[in-house]
Amino acid sequence: MFKKKNQSVEPTTATTEGENAIANKEIEGLSQGQIVRRRFVRHRAAMIALFSLIGISLFVFTASGLHLGSEKHPITVAGWWHYSITDLPELAMDGCPDGTVGCPTLDLLPPFIDGTGMQIGDHPFGQDDIGRDYFALVMRGAQQSIMVMVIIGLIGGLIGTVVGAISGFFRGWVDAILMRFTDFIITIPFIMVGAVVGFKYGNLGVVVLALMLGLFSWTGLARLVRGEFLTLRTREFVDAARVAGASNARIVFKHILPNAVGVIIVSVTLLMSGAILTESALSYLGFGVVAPDVSLGLLISQYQDSFTTRPWLFWYPGLFIISIALCVNFIGDGLRDAFDPRQKRRITKKEREQARVAKRESKATA
Repeated sequence: MFKKKNQSVEPTTATTEGENAIANKEIEGLSQGQIVRRRFVRHRAAMIALFSLIGISLFVFTASGLHLGSEKHPITVAGWWHYSITDLPELAMDGCPDGTVGCPTLDLLPPFIDGTGMQIGDHPFGQDDIGRDYFALVMRGAQQSIMVMVIIGLIGGLIGTVVGAISGFFRGWVDAILMRFTDFIITIPFIMVGAVVGFKYGNLGVVVLALMLGLFSWTGLARLVRGEFLTLRTREFVDAARVAGASNARIVFKHILPNAVGVIIVSVTLLMSGAILTESALSYLGFGVVAPDVSLGLLISQYQDSFTTRPWLFWYPGLFIISIALCVNFIGDGLRDAFDPRQKRRITKKEREQARVAKRESKATA
């Protein structure tokens, strides 16, 4: 019985060794950065999400142009779409079902399905109650959400990484002070902080709003980075660097931080996807971006009563919110797998068979 058991285990062990040999051969001679890049490029979902997010960003920013600053001091770069959020074209009333007005002119179905043919029209997303082009409004709202997401991610990621790294590396009274301050910030409800900040600074533009929100969004990342640094500072490579005479700055930036970058990147991507949802929620409640500017959450809030009669006023902002948030989450998953040294690449059937053949040939020659 024991002999049969050993025989059944042997092929599995041999196959595993062959698969490990394939994986090790692929990364042989590559630097850590090249290995991470190779793993990330092979993550299909992450690559699709990355190109989708880049495509959405380019489409949104080139369509509506760039609009920064306040009402008194605007900075504007025109886009390729012929309507802006301030234009008031004539409200279309012909051809809309059930007596509605401002219906979309976008038609992606071929003529043999609906008989009307494929077309974009003057108002592909329709018009709002006063005739504004809804495509321009959605493009502007998506632009606002992307800027909020990036700014909050940068500020929150930077502050959280610095606070967590200092707290976890030095420990002692430094750790006690920083963590008690972090606990104090955590006790303040983030949605309440966002509401106060939005009410106070929402009229100054989305950049100022994002900067203020970023100052309160770093607490979760700081605690994760602290825990990672507490674990890594006791490893052998840190002791070896300290014995070799490396300074604290070199140990932090050259030895510990590269090993914690996976946790940091995943947490930042989650922070960014949460930021776009937070901005949408604040604007929906009326504490985010204020008129005459728009955001995706503000559009959903303004036209929530039209869901049963003109659902397209609800569909398009929600579609962009979900698409952007999902893209950021998939990119974060790909980066986590790429930075995780314990993550193994999935071996295909062809490569597994090659490993078996190589194993049999090595036994035959031996």
